[in-house]
Amino acid sequence: MNSSAPKIGFDRFIQLDWAAAALNIRAGVAGLDDLNALLDAAELGVEAKKKTRTVLNRLWLEPRAELVDYADRGVAIHRTQPDIPVAALCWGMSVATYPFFGKVAELVGRLSAIQGDCASVEVHRRMSETYGEREGTRRMTNMVIQSQTSWGAVERVKKGKRIIRLPQTSIDNDALAAWLTEAAVRYAGKPLAVPSLQSLPVLFPFSLNRPLPYVVSNNSNLELISEGPSNQFVALRI
Repeated sequence: MNSSAPKIGFDRFIQLDWAAAALNIRAGVAGLDDLNALLDAAELGVEAKKKTRTVLNRLWLEPRAELVDYADRGVAIHRTQPDIPVAALCWGMSVATYPFFGKVAELVGRLSAIQGDCASVEVHRRMSETYGEREGTRRMTNMVIQSQTSWGAVERVKKGKRIIRLPQTSIDNDALAAWLTEAAVRYAGKPLAVPSLQSLPVLFPFSLNRPLPYVVSNNSNLELISEGPSNQFVALRI
């Protein structure tokens, strides 16, 4: 094991209804008993349930300090726009919280961009290049792909050997478009070129249909940075 390899973090299969329950708990419209009932119904063992709860805690229930405000703004969108897909909120929070989840998403998005599908072995190979040929990398990559399948982003065919993109979800809400863009900036760890925002691989399940430069310029958490007359980037507002 390479001790300098990045941490995985997102190391469990997370069903969409589990992640949605955690979101609803943070939103104050559900309780821990509701989440525990879902996990019990899945017949998870004691250790598996504990590890699943750890992922869900970081995702919505107990986010890292620097992501508390981001999580709360996602919850506010959920409260005020109940028709917004829960999967979009859980995806954004996962990308912002778990670089491992984001990397799998980025690879699937990039490798499937042309033909709409890709070989899972290629995703595994590239994940190993980043996270090392250590125990768990392949298994945890499968956990993320399985989760993304549950969340309606992809379908696995040919006994899991190929990953197919499912139709994108249109995002027509300015607040959600900005919030997802912020997730991508947080994942990248650097400003992103404005022309790339409509086709970011890490956000491949979603079509951001809003005029993003306008959306960003009107968002208090993001800012546009100009480098020359034709180069604009979106960054986190400090």
